[in-house]
Amino acid sequence: MKKQKIKLAFRIALFTATAASMFFVPWILVKAWILPLPDTVQEQVNEAVGHGFDGMIVYIDQTGKPPAFYTGGWKDRDNKIPADHNALFKIASIEKLYIAVSIAKLAKQMRLSLDETVADYFPEPQGKIQHAKTITLRMLAQHSSGIPNFTSNPDYWKNEQENGDRALELALALPASFKPDKGYEYSNTNYLLLGKVIERVTGYSHHQYIQDEILAPLNLNNTFFR
Repeated sequence: MKKQKIKLAFRIALFTATAASMFFVPWILVKAWILPLPDTVQEQVNEAVGHGFDGMIVYIDQTGKPPAFYTGGWKDRDNKIPADHNALFKIASIEKLYIAVSIAKLAKQMRLSLDETVADYFPEPQGKIQHAKTITLRMLAQHSSGIPNFTSNPDYWKNEQENGDRALELALALPASFKPDKGYEYSNTNYLLLGKVIERVTGYSHHQYIQDEILAPLNLNNTFFR
């Protein structure tokens, strides 16, 4: 009798957990995966917008063919302005790629070493950054430092605009995610610190360094900072 009750309780718990997990399934992606692929790129863009995206731009560049653009949805939904391929997008976390390249360039020029530590560049908050003496610049770049992500602090989202200036403080209010080089976790704080490293090495804004050393030489004239 006792075993039957245990089995029943286990089944109820399993069913409840399964039902609850269904809430977290990204059904839009599941639907997009199951549906047959449209015949044209434009049809696929239109279908994607139908799944709930505000707007979408697709750029295709094939050898021997002129570049092609496909758009769907809105550039400005409230004012009913259709999407167009000249629209500008906030760079957001793509900036991390440019910061990583900048760190690699400075390392190649021997202006810094990837084996230098957080403590070498940030002696001030050293007591607050756990394991600062063993976290290297390489670990920051590889997201293996264990320094927590400042966006994981609920206080950050109470006022994202103002708290952007307190990002490091908010990150350090959290415990380390793991010991250095003993795990992996995407953390905006890693690249916040690397941006500051670039500034301490060069003596000026990491935005300006990226502009001068990467964007301008490659004629990336439509990539810029706010």
